[in-house]
Amino acid sequence: MKTTATSQEFIGKENRFGARNYAPVPVVVDHAKDCIVWDVEGREYIDMMSAYSAVSHGHLHPRVVAAAQRQLEKVAVTSRAYHGTALGPFLEKLCEMTGFERALPMTTGAEGVETAIKCARRWGNRVKGIVDGQAEILVARGNFHGRTSTIIGFSTEDEYRDGFGPFAGGFKHFDFGDMASVRAATTANTCAVLIEPIQGEAGVVVPPRGFFKQLREWCTQNNVLLITDEIQSGLGRTGKLFAFEHEGIRPDGLILGKALGGGVMAVSAFLADARVMDVFSPGSHGSTFGGNALAAAVGLEALKVIEDEKLVERSARLGEQLLSGLRGVMEDSRGLIRAVRGRGLWVGVDLNPELASGREMIERLAARGVLSKDTHETVIRFAPPLTISEQLIEDAIGIFRQVVNEKCMELGLMSSASMDLAMKIDKLLEIEELGERAMA
Repeated sequence: MKTTATSQEFIGKENRFGARNYAPVPVVVDHAKDCIVWDVEGREYIDMMSAYSAVSHGHLHPRVVAAAQRQLEKVAVTSRAYHGTALGPFLEKLCEMTGFERALPMTTGAEGVETAIKCARRWGNRVKGIVDGQAEILVARGNFHGRTSTIIGFSTEDEYRDGFGPFAGGFKHFDFGDMASVRAATTANTCAVLIEPIQGEAGVVVPPRGFFKQLREWCTQNNVLLITDEIQSGLGRTGKLFAFEHEGIRPDGLILGKALGGGVMAVSAFLADARVMDVFSPGSHGSTFGGNALAAAVGLEALKVIEDEKLVERSARLGEQLLSGLRGVMEDSRGLIRAVRGRGLWVGVDLNPELASGREMIERLAARGVLSKDTHETVIRFAPPLTISEQLIEDAIGIFRQVVNEKCMELGLMSSASMDLAMKIDKLLEIEELGERAMA
């Protein structure tokens, strides 16, 4: 399966003909299966990123691939101008698993977010009575909901916004995890809160315990929609089917994507009950590829695999192993790692920026056969497919420990384990020296 061209040739073509909007790790993926990736030279890697949760089922899951192949032999795309045999069963399964009455299928996660924004604004106007054009949505600082011009307009990251204005209004910011900040941002025109249950791009930031329960109560009391963006966190990533379940709440709207496509194609959806979703009418919203037959067939099988293979339960169990192992590395890192946080198979390792950069460390990991990705310059994300084995997790943690120890040695730092080893060696040398003296 190995190609004849080299990695540098493929990288050269991307650099020559592609836009410069990405700075990939210098690994050229040729093929993959489940949790293992091979580059064009045949080197093997453990995938600890799973395409930001899009490959939660593992690469090319045989059931998902088979479902796609079956549908490709029938029909792939007709647009929503007609009914089909694939969409209805997909929507039924999606509503059954999520507990919502209606689902609106789209393609990318950003489209799902845009759909939620439109729904919230129209609901604010037609149900809550906010003057058209005056509705406001509360969003958290440090958010990441996608890359469209509307969405980056309410980002707080300068890099995402620089040079892309003007931006649409109608969004107000609060501090993630801070109810006092939510209340301070609220006005009579507030129609919704749009929030990630865990902030992924910000560095896998977990909210304080109890925050989402308080937020849910506050939204209910103030007739404000609570919309959770679970594009990355949903469908088992955090050890629950949805991250909002960790606090036993239910949002008014739910955005899904990434894993919904089974690692094969882009599939997303916005879900809500009829009281919210029915603000849409024919012609008010749509997408040529949203809900196409191929996407529906793939999405349906992806949902069935999650249930049948108990991927949520695997994420909870193996997530404990991953968190525990990475925290063990932190304890021995002599300050190189300042925090390890996450839930399920979604962990962020926060480095001390005075000692190491995320980019440097992920390239060192790649050189040793582990694929990951940094964010915000200091955080390394570990989010493998939910199908990963205990052994592969141990292997990945072991390689990460080697990389951290190597960096500590270069900096003149010694991990606790290294110090113990050095003390044992010194003791053995001391015993040996005493023995030689005694012999003399």
